[in-house]
Amino acid sequence: MQHTYNDGGRKAAGYKGKAGDCVTRAIAIATQQPYEQVRQGLMAQTRHWIDTSRSRAAKRQAQDGATVSKGVFREVYDAYLKSLGWVWVATMRVGSGCQVHLRASELPAGRIICRLSKHICAVVEHVVHDTYDPSRAGTRCVYGYYYKPA
Repeated sequence: MQHTYNDGGRKAAGYKGKAGDCVTRAIAIATQQPYEQVRQGLMAQTRHWIDTSRSRAAKRQAQDGATVSKGVFREVYDAYLKSLGWVWVATMRVGSGCQVHLRASELPAGRIICRLSKHICAVVEHVVHDTYDPSRAGTRCVYGYYYKPA
């Protein structure tokens, strides 16, 4: 699968250095929204999750500070993407093994957001848009992807 460098508008928004912001970048790229708008939306969703969830993860996030620059929990970005009208398609089930890889021949065309092991990336018309190539030469397993129905 081809790869093109894309920081999702992070540098243009005034952010420097490295950060664990793959979720923010991928959503900004796939939805074509400004990086800062997505970041603020995810921050608001994180605060809502902290206020309404009784999970240990939410309590730990509250103690560490509600930031999206060190990663975003699935409950947060899933709710955020669904609020934008995006739909989740699972490509892997418990015990099924990897069925779909980060390859053009195994993914649909269009704008999608792929969930990988410890990473999220945007794929636009079968081209990975990210700050590095996460495909592992086509062997990287895709757990599922989000897409926006027409």
